[in-house]
Amino acid sequence: MKIGILTSGGDCPGLNAVIRGVVLKGTQVYGKEFVGFRDGWRGVVEGDAMSLERKDIQGISKEGGTILGTSRTNPFEGTNGADTVRENMERLGVDSLIAIGGEGTLAAAKRLTDAGIKIVGVPKTVDNDLSATDYTFGFDTATQIATDAMDRLRTTGDSHGRCMVAEVMGRHVGWIALHSGMAAGAHAILIPEQKTSMNQIVEWVTSVRNRGRAPLVVVAEGFTLDTMDDAHSERGLDAFGRPRLGGIGDLLAPEIEARTGLETRSTTLGHIQRGGTPTSYDRVLATRYGMAAVDAVEHGRWGRMVSLRGTEITHVAFEDALGKLNTVPQARYDEAAILFG
Repeated sequence: MKIGILTSGGDCPGLNAVIRGVVLKGTQVYGKEFVGFRDGWRGVVEGDAMSLERKDIQGISKEGGTILGTSRTNPFEGTNGADTVRENMERLGVDSLIAIGGEGTLAAAKRLTDAGIKIVGVPKTVDNDLSATDYTFGFDTATQIATDAMDRLRTTGDSHGRCMVAEVMGRHVGWIALHSGMAAGAHAILIPEQKTSMNQIVEWVTSVRNRGRAPLVVVAEGFTLDTMDDAHSERGLDAFGRPRLGGIGDLLAPEIEARTGLETRSTTLGHIQRGGTPTSYDRVLATRYGMAAVDAVEHGRWGRMVSLRGTEITHVAFEDALGKLNTVPQARYDEAAILFG
């Protein structure tokens, strides 16, 4: 019987390195056969698969994106759910699945596991928001991309004496904003875990201007002002019923300009944070995850996700992986806040 691999949800650098790690160890050590389902859960529910052999994964660990394609398809929406998945797996001779994805992907994997389908999970989220693992691949690359972009924004901000607002990814947690903001020397970092008043933001910006500097404000897409109940969203819901976020930077910039009189520009980095080649750290972590995932399949650890604890790869149950967000601790934010203004 074959093992099926799928990448689902938002893409990120390192997905191909996971695929390579799975197939390379699975074929060379365990003598397994693999198929890749195209476009995440869509390929599983439609039975759209491709063969994955060693020749198919040569040199792909340095490539961004995913050779399998991805989508935000929900396997329980518009289908018979587990029955459809089971039928297609049987037809293709697939005995088990390795599902590579974030919260939505792993939540679907848990439901399918509860229905008797053999699945091992691999965590994937640039936000680094899964509490059951210390780090997820893609986060390091996204942070580096954001840092590079902010370095560029600072030079143009300095040239014109403008306040620059950089919006980065971070639906529920502010790890990308925190790390890239600290690395780039941001004068304010706004994250979902910390509701902040407009008055406080203006105070930080004004302090920077009064010192003769051009302020840089970093904001995560999920940030909310203390006057807001929900994160800013104007683009409806995704397939898993979650709001599509984005635009908080454009909301803040004119308000900062109006209150300070300082010309202010907003830049939303968006999907550029997911693109390009992964960093060396993400390539190594993703490869280790892939090899650990095929080990888990070999030992029948169904309904579990591989994870990183310290420097060791281990595994946790899906229900534990999905139970709690990996939020920025207060101490980490307080540490960064010393640098604000």
